[in-house]
Amino acid sequence: MLFFLNKIFYSQHIPEWQISHMLGQRGVAGSGRACQNHMQHPPTSPLVQQSFQSPPPPAVGQPQMPLGPQVHHVPPQMSPPQSSTTNMSIASHSMPGPPMGGPPMGGQSMGSPVGGGPPMVGQPMGAQPMAGMSGPFPGPPPPAGPGGFQHLGPGQAGPPGYPQQAGQFGGMMPGPQAGMQGGFPGAMAGPPQKKLDPDAIPSTTQVIEDDKAKNGGQVYCTNIRGQVPPLVTTDFTVQDQGNASPRFIRCTTYTLPCTAELAKQCQVPLAAVVKPLANLPKNEAPLYAVNHGETGPIRCNRCKAYMCPYMQFIDGGRRYQCTFCNCVNEVPVFYFQHLDHMGRRVDFYERPELSLGSYEFVATLDYCKNNKPPNPPAFIFMIDVSYNNIKSGLVKLICDELKTLLEKLPREEGADCSAVKVGFVTYDKVLHFYNVKSALAQPQMMVVSDTTEMFVPLLDGFLVIVSNPSCFPISLLDQIPTMFADTAESETVFAPVIQAGVEAFKAAECSGKLFIFQSLMPTAEAPGKLKNRDDKKLVNTDKEKTLFQPQKGVYEQLCKDCVVQGCCVDLFLFPNQYLDLATMADVPSHTGGSVYKYNNFQMETDGEHFLADLRKSVQKHIGFDAIMRVRTSTGFRATDFFGAIHMNNTTDVEMAAVDCDKAVTVEFKHDDALSEESGALIQCALLYTNISGQRRLRVHNLSLNCSSQLSELYKSCETDSLINFFAKSAYRAILNQPLKNVREILVNQTAHMLACYRKNCASPSAASQLILPDAMKVFPVYMNSLMKTAPLVGSTELSTDDRAHQRLAVMAMGVEDTQLLLYPRLIPLHNMDVDSEVAPAPVRCSEERLTDSGLFLLENGHSMFLWIGQAASPDLIQGIFNLPSLAHFQGLMSTLPDVDNPLSKKVRAIIRDLQNKRPNSMKLQIVRQKDKPEMLFRQLLVEDKGLHGGASYVDFLCYVHREIRQLLT
Repeated sequence: MLFFLNKIFYSQHIPEWQISHMLGQRGVAGSGRACQNHMQHPPTSPLVQQSFQSPPPPAVGQPQMPLGPQVHHVPPQMSPPQSSTTNMSIASHSMPGPPMGGPPMGGQSMGSPVGGGPPMVGQPMGAQPMAGMSGPFPGPPPPAGPGGFQHLGPGQAGPPGYPQQAGQFGGMMPGPQAGMQGGFPGAMAGPPQKKLDPDAIPSTTQVIEDDKAKNGGQVYCTNIRGQVPPLVTTDFTVQDQGNASPRFIRCTTYTLPCTAELAKQCQVPLAAVVKPLANLPKNEAPLYAVNHGETGPIRCNRCKAYMCPYMQFIDGGRRYQCTFCNCVNEVPVFYFQHLDHMGRRVDFYERPELSLGSYEFVATLDYCKNNKPPNPPAFIFMIDVSYNNIKSGLVKLICDELKTLLEKLPREEGADCSAVKVGFVTYDKVLHFYNVKSALAQPQMMVVSDTTEMFVPLLDGFLVIVSNPSCFPISLLDQIPTMFADTAESETVFAPVIQAGVEAFKAAECSGKLFIFQSLMPTAEAPGKLKNRDDKKLVNTDKEKTLFQPQKGVYEQLCKDCVVQGCCVDLFLFPNQYLDLATMADVPSHTGGSVYKYNNFQMETDGEHFLADLRKSVQKHIGFDAIMRVRTSTGFRATDFFGAIHMNNTTDVEMAAVDCDKAVTVEFKHDDALSEESGALIQCALLYTNISGQRRLRVHNLSLNCSSQLSELYKSCETDSLINFFAKSAYRAILNQPLKNVREILVNQTAHMLACYRKNCASPSAASQLILPDAMKVFPVYMNSLMKTAPLVGSTELSTDDRAHQRLAVMAMGVEDTQLLLYPRLIPLHNMDVDSEVAPAPVRCSEERLTDSGLFLLENGHSMFLWIGQAASPDLIQGIFNLPSLAHFQGLMSTLPDVDNPLSKKVRAIIRDLQNKRPNSMKLQIVRQKDKPEMLFRQLLVEDKGLHGGASYVDFLCYVHREIRQLLT
C-alpha cells in the first residue's frame, strides 16, 4: 500500500511546484504504472488518503481515438505490482522565459531564457493532440443542439485491472459506479496509511493571501500589453491607461501562442470572460460618454472596429491605419488633429477613445430599431395568485415589498426620478391585467381567459410611471391579496404569462423586464403545459443528459420572441416538488435573466432571503435590447460564446438584457500566425439601451502578448478564468454528452496541459515528480471541485431541478463568481480580533481545518453556513447567540439574534459585508457539529472527498500525476 512522506525542495535556479512519487521495487519510473493496482475502500475521514484502482476495461475490440503521431500509450503487460511507497516533494515554479518582441509583461520578473528542456523519461509527448481538438470539448456541435462536443469512444482493452486508454489523453477516472462519481476508491485492504500533510500541496488560500499582500490596495495601471492583473479576490484600484479594466475583461492567458500548432500542443484554452456592464468601485471613474453628434462613432471602413487607442495615425494625421485589419482610412474633417513629434495626436489625452481602454459612444439613429429613438424600458410584475401562494402569505409579502421598491426603481446617475414604467399582472389559469391610470376612480381589472392566443386587453393605463407614492399602483398592491384571499385554484399557466409580457412591450414599443413569481409546474391546459419527466433511473446512463435539456416547441419560440423585443425574464420559483426547471428556466437563461429558487418556502426562514434577492434584481445596473460583437486583430478570431445569450448567427451575441453581474465567455482560435511584435488585439462592442432609454455603444479594448515560447503562455495563465471557461464548456456539453465522457475530458485536458508544460517548459527533474506551473499550481483543486458539483455528479440523491438550476446559473457567471463557487471561503470566527476592521483570513476548505471548539463561516456566493463546534465555549455561544449553551440550540437557525456585544456585532458585520458583495442573497444556515444539517455544510468542503461522489484534492493530484506520466511515456 501507499503511504506518504513529506519534504520540501527549492531549486536554486528555477523554483517549481513539484509533487514526486518515488516508486517502489516493482514500479517503473515514468511509466504511469505505479499507482494502478493499489486499492482500498475510502475511509470515513475525508482527508485520509487512498490509493487508486483502475477502471474496468472496456469491451474488447472497441476503437480508440487517435492521440497524434508521436503520443504512445503503452498498455501495461506486467503482473500487478507489489506495495510501493510514495514521497511528496513540493516547491514553487515561476517559469522565466525569453523576452517578448513587444512590451514586457508588467510585474513579471524575466530570468535566464529557458527552452523546451530535454525530454523526460520515456518517449516524447506528441506535438499534436487528437484530430480536430482545439479545446476541451472538441468537434462541431452535434445535430441535437449546441454541445460543442465530439463523442469520445472507449479505449482499447488492456489486461484486467489496468486503465483503459479512454478519451483524449488517458484513462478515465476510476470509481465504484458508472460515471465515476465515487472518485478514487480502492478494493484491496492493506497496512495503515499515513495522512499527507495538507500544507505540502499547493494551497488556494495561500495563493489568494500572497496576491493580496503583493497587490492589495495598489493601483493597477493598464498601460502594459499582456499584463497579468491581480486575482479577482484582491482589492485593488484600476487606472485605465489604454487597456480595459480586468473588471470588464479577464483572459485565460495574457500571452497567446503564435501559431495554431502551439495552441494544439499545449491545449490551454484561449478565451476571455467579458462582463461588459460590470460595476466599478466608487474610487474609480465611471466610463466617459463620447458624442460625435449625427456623424456617430468613427469606425474602420473594412472591419467596422471602433476608434480606439490602437489605431495608428499617419500622413500628418489625415489618415489612420486600423490595427485590427490593417486597412487605411481617411480621418473625417471634423475629427482631424495634428500629430506631435512621436506621431501621436496632440489631443490624445482629451479624447477617451484614444487614451482609454473602455468608454461609451452615444449612438445615433442608425443604431436604433426602425431608425427611431427607443422608449425607456418597463418592468412588469407578474404574480402567481394560486392557492399555495395565497395561503403561504407569499402574495402579500410580494405586494408589501413592491410598494417600497416602486420608490427605488433604477435611474441614470443625476436623474431626479426613474424613467422606468411599471405594470402588474396576476394569474392562475387565466391572466388579470390592471389599468392603474389616475383618471379612474380605482384600479380596473381586465381578465384574459383564452390563453391559446395571448393578447394585452389594454394599452393606456397598463404601463405607468410611478411619479408619487399615492398613485394607483400602490393602491392596487394593497388590494391584490384581498381580491384572491378565497381562491381555490391550484393550477397555473406559464408560457402565456411570458407571451403576455412580450405583447405588452411590443404594444408600448419598448424593451423591459418581467418579474415572474411562480410556485407550481404549469399543468393547466394552455400552451407550454408541462408534465413530470423527472426519472431517477436515467441518472448514470447515456440518457441522463435529457434531464438537463429543455422541452422544445413553445419555449424555444418564446426565447426568440423575447430577444427580438428586448424582453428579459427574471423568474422567482417557490417549489415544493419537481417543476421541470430545465424547461421553465430556458427563457430566462437565453434573455439575460436570472432564476431564483426557494425550496419549500417558509415565510419565517426564507422571507428576508427572497426579498433581498428581489431588491437586488430590481435595482441592479442593466441594459436592454443588447447586441455584442467581439472583434480581433488578424490571426485569430472569436469562435464560441457561453452565457445567458441568444445567437442567430456566428458573430452577434444577442441579449434581451445584460446586467452588471452577467458575463459572456468567448473562445478564440487561430486562423493564421500571430506576431510577437504586434501582439493580439481584442475589441468588445456592446450596443444597448440604458435605463433612461438612450442608445449607447460601450467599447472595451484589450491588447495581449504573443510568443512562440510556451513558457510565456503558461506564465501568463490565469487559473480563475481557466476554470470559468472549463465550467461553462462542461455544463453546456452535458446537454449532448454522457456525464462520464464530460468528466473524462476534463481530467484528460488537465493532464495534457500539465504534461505539455512538463515536457516543454520545466527544468529537468525526476519523472516521479508532478511539476505544476506557478500560475496554475492550484488549478487541480478547482478542476476537482468542478467535477464534484451537482450537475457533473451522477447521484440519485441530488434534486434534478437543483442540478439544472446550478448549471444555468454558472453559464452566466463572471470569473469572481465561479472562483468563489468552486472554492468557498471558510472563515474562522472564534479567535478573531473584534477591534480589527478586516475579517479574519480564510483557511483551507477542508474538514482538517475545523476545530471542535471553533466557530466558522462558510460561503460560496449562493449558500452561507455558520458552523458551531460541539466543544465551543459557553462564552462564545452566549456572545453570539445569547444562549447559555448548545443544549438550548434549537435545530437549524437562519438568523443571528441582535446581541449587544463586540463579538456579535463583528460577526454580523462580516456577514452583512459578504451579503452586500455577492450578486445573490445568501440564506444564513446555522448548523452544529454532528447534527444532520451539517451534511449540507460538508458538501462545500471542496478539498475533501465529495459526499455524493468525487475525489479528495490529494487523490485527484495523484491521479492526474499518473495520467501525466502516461502521456510522457
